[in-house]
Amino acid sequence: MVNGKRTLIIIPALNESGSIADVVGEVRGELPGVDVLVVDDGSTDRTAAVAAAAGAKVAKLPYNLGVGGAMRLGYRYARDHDYEVAIQIDADGQHDPRYVPKLVDLLDDNDLVIGARFAGEGDYMVRGPRRWAMVMLSAVLSRVAHTKLTDTTSGFRAANRRVIEMFATWYPAEYLGDTVETLVHTARRGYRIRQVPVAMRKRMAGTPSHSPARAMIYLGRAFAVLTLALIRR
Repeated sequence: MVNGKRTLIIIPALNESGSIADVVGEVRGELPGVDVLVVDDGSTDRTAAVAAAAGAKVAKLPYNLGVGGAMRLGYRYARDHDYEVAIQIDADGQHDPRYVPKLVDLLDDNDLVIGARFAGEGDYMVRGPRRWAMVMLSAVLSRVAHTKLTDTTSGFRAANRRVIEMFATWYPAEYLGDTVETLVHTARRGYRIRQVPVAMRKRMAGTPSHSPARAMIYLGRAFAVLTLALIRR
């Protein structure tokens, strides 16, 4: 339980055996009343075994579907096991579980709450094309959602029972669909979206895959995904 609500932490993971034990351990230490589900997204390392040994429930996909596919399975598990709240946390340790109660608090008056990196807390910085894409996405999606959103690609999110039900039956698996398209879909159906400032941390293990070329590709894909999301109904 978090703030009186039966809560499931969903951690999508791909080849995160170097960090997943610490992430699960920290979540269980900071939030002893919650269940933790690690969705192994077709890992080729020992992510599933390490997560299970750390005390998490584990669902293992037979091949890589991406974050969207992993989260769809997580939301179905939350729906089928009657959780009131589902929280997405990354497997690399960048999301601090101490913020979870703040996200859950806002679900009293909202349906989907985003842990936002660029809302005045912490010193996380993004530059160049990735930053341009994030600013563009935030400006457009703030208008769609009728609320200020500064970090629409954040993977730190809390959903209430109504949104869990929706995401269990509809959740895009394509690139950025799990963030951008889900916000458009959620807002257009009248659900209330809110953000709360959070501080982002460095990865516990591994290295981020950022480069100028990848950043430009990200910018192009962000425009494409946003356009498709706004066209779809």
